[in-house]
Amino acid sequence: MKKIGFLSFGHWTASPQSQARSATDALLQSIDLAVEAERLGMDGAYFRVHHFAQQLASPFPLLAAVGAKTRKIEIGTAVIDMRYENPHYMAEDAGAADLIAGGRLQLGISRGSPEQVIDGWRYFGYRPNEGEDDAEMGRRHAEEFLELAHGKGFAQPNPRPMFPNPPGLLRLEPYSAGLQDRIWWGSASNATAVWAAKHGMNMQTSTLKFDESGEPLHIQQAAQIRAFRAAWSEAGHKRTPRISVSRSIFALLDDRDRGYFGRGSQEEEDKIGFLDENTRAIFGRSYAPSRISSSSSLRKTRRSRRPTPYC
Repeated sequence: MKKIGFLSFGHWTASPQSQARSATDALLQSIDLAVEAERLGMDGAYFRVHHFAQQLASPFPLLAAVGAKTRKIEIGTAVIDMRYENPHYMAEDAGAADLIAGGRLQLGISRGSPEQVIDGWRYFGYRPNEGEDDAEMGRRHAEEFLELAHGKGFAQPNPRPMFPNPPGLLRLEPYSAGLQDRIWWGSASNATAVWAAKHGMNMQTSTLKFDESGEPLHIQQAAQIRAFRAAWSEAGHKRTPRISVSRSIFALLDDRDRGYFGRGSQEEEDKIGFLDENTRAIFGRSYAPSRISSSSSLRKTRRSRRPTPYC
């Protein structure tokens, strides 16, 4: 079974040429985009999270609004940077958004991408533990969130509570049953694909992957997916996992679209670049045909050509 959806960064700029000139524009247009995608028959509406940028950031108010305005389409993220997240507060927000959407939340999380500011997670009050780097801190936050999403009681109740408590240890509320099976890890390496499988998460693989073999992106992604599936089977999980693959696809309808997104021959093959001094990555090409058929209204699209690194 294959499904198709869109991933939006939610850019805005005050430029008079822009149709999204403010955060208000970006948020309200994101809701409208999801509603229209559902009307067209698409399967998923996904949103990117970038902090300290004129783009979508805090995802749960938007996901809740989209969930209230739609009925069938899956809604989610690709991805939430777990270095910035309080797992407990996130579990409450995610539970509420999923309940509003009727169990349609597909929550993509990850270590995150290169940032607008230096070590931005420090401004949110987080620091790696001794002997830990920021990537390991993000995975630690993810493991805490996964544990909370299972809904097991862990907090000792007050013997004189303000409101009556159910028996036993208390869990975070609101709790949404089944959400734990709809959490995804955005992976840019084979090792983190295996890690995600062991922890029972679905996998998102994007237009960027760490260059681990020198082969084309699609060959490396196929190997990554095989590693994920093998690790899933070895872990003995009962359900069948899901995998998403992103591509930058632009349907060019007019000259304005061609001016913004038409890239020409320079985008007809994968690119090699460096995320930092030591991390070599392969970037997937963009697809921007000059003509489309009516069937291409169901398409995977991103409103930015910059690939998003996950790991």
